[in-house]
Amino acid sequence: MPADMIKLLSANGAIPSRDCARHREALRRSLPDGLILVSGGEEIVRNNDVHYAFRQHSNFLYLAGVPEPGYRLLLDPRSGQDILFIPRIDTDHRVWLGHVAGPAETKRRFGVAEVRFQDELPGILAKLRKRYRLCYADPQAWSATRKEFGTLVNKTEKLAEALETLRAVKTPGEIELLGRANEVSAQGHLAVMRAARPGMREYELQAEFEAVCLRRGLKHQGYQPIVAAGRNGAVLHYHHNHDVLRARELLLIDAGAECGGYAADITRTFPIGGRFSQRQKDIYSIVLDAQKQCIERARPGVLSGDLHLHATRVLAEGLRHLGFLKGSIDELVLSGAVRIFFPHGIGHMLGLDVHDSLGGKRRQIPAPPHLRLRFNARLEPGFVITVEPGIYFNEALIRHKQLRRRHKGRVDFSRAEKFLDFGGVRIEDDIVIRPFGRPLNLTRVPKETAAVEAACRKAQ
Repeated sequence: MPADMIKLLSANGAIPSRDCARHREALRRSLPDGLILVSGGEEIVRNNDVHYAFRQHSNFLYLAGVPEPGYRLLLDPRSGQDILFIPRIDTDHRVWLGHVAGPAETKRRFGVAEVRFQDELPGILAKLRKRYRLCYADPQAWSATRKEFGTLVNKTEKLAEALETLRAVKTPGEIELLGRANEVSAQGHLAVMRAARPGMREYELQAEFEAVCLRRGLKHQGYQPIVAAGRNGAVLHYHHNHDVLRARELLLIDAGAECGGYAADITRTFPIGGRFSQRQKDIYSIVLDAQKQCIERARPGVLSGDLHLHATRVLAEGLRHLGFLKGSIDELVLSGAVRIFFPHGIGHMLGLDVHDSLGGKRRQIPAPPHLRLRFNARLEPGFVITVEPGIYFNEALIRHKQLRRRHKGRVDFSRAEKFLDFGGVRIEDDIVIRPFGRPLNLTRVPKETAAVEAACRKAQ
């Protein structure tokens, strides 16, 4: 592992309490003129009396680090006081669900100086509200305690924007968690490459990936894994994961585990059977070239939209060379013809949400209409982003009548139709923008063609 690779936490890592304390302090400084109340999540019923697996609200993890349901956090900017409110659990609850931390243990675990029970919140709010005219409460907290806030005016949107702004730039502790999620996820991707065989089902490879994550202490996935064989790889958010793997097809897997709530987001595409055909290698090499060039260009001050534009031009040139596109690169990009093969953006922010906070309205920069981007921001040190170009032979786009009329003469649709069984190629890494020089690539999964083939053949 390179010397500049960050020190990684234990597999079951959590946000360090000292980092959460710094996050709370930063939020108090951002919103000094009102009480701040943030709610943790509650369990959600799946069916009858069965609940979905609980995952804490990202903002609450950021501020408190508490992974369990039923908590609230009150920040008093004038006194600098933080109070964590915990559920008062009865004996029956303990019989069925076991130990629940009390106030003393909660203080030790999460580093909050004052811990109270939830039923004490109304009285404390009634006392503290006299110092303020404003409050900052998320919708869930406001709904539950609106009466106790009295005449205070709630600025929910300002709270949301302040948290988005803070969460955009990652601390070293947060980057350690993202690094650990990447390290374990990389091991999962390698296990999938080694295990894939013709005749298997996509969900068997999903099981291989998730088993690696579980064995290393990461219980949650950042998102539903995409395991797409053959033509399924052309569907951007394919989720069925039940088709049969066939020899000489490509397998696209987009999967990343969470560590302490922080998600990895990694995509690799590899040949089932361990060797790329020439046409697979031709397409794959274009995508890899685009990705490597964009990672190299990801520096502070660069617009993410400019990275996308560069990737689009590299992909257009490669597709033109292979005979799928015709005309000048400028025309192919401006007309949107290349979007038939690359219909998504180059990447997104990454953190506690797999599509993480961009950092408020002030960071979002309108993109040119022909790029159709949701993520366009000037990169800053501490941003963690994905870089994920792709080429897809998607039937819905290639056989779209309006698109065929619009791009007649620019796209060789007859040639593209011969590749409908190809699926798609996407290569995705997670990178940290550093103050100077090249970004730090957190993702350590083979992607050069020879290295991918070697990884696929290791157990064969």
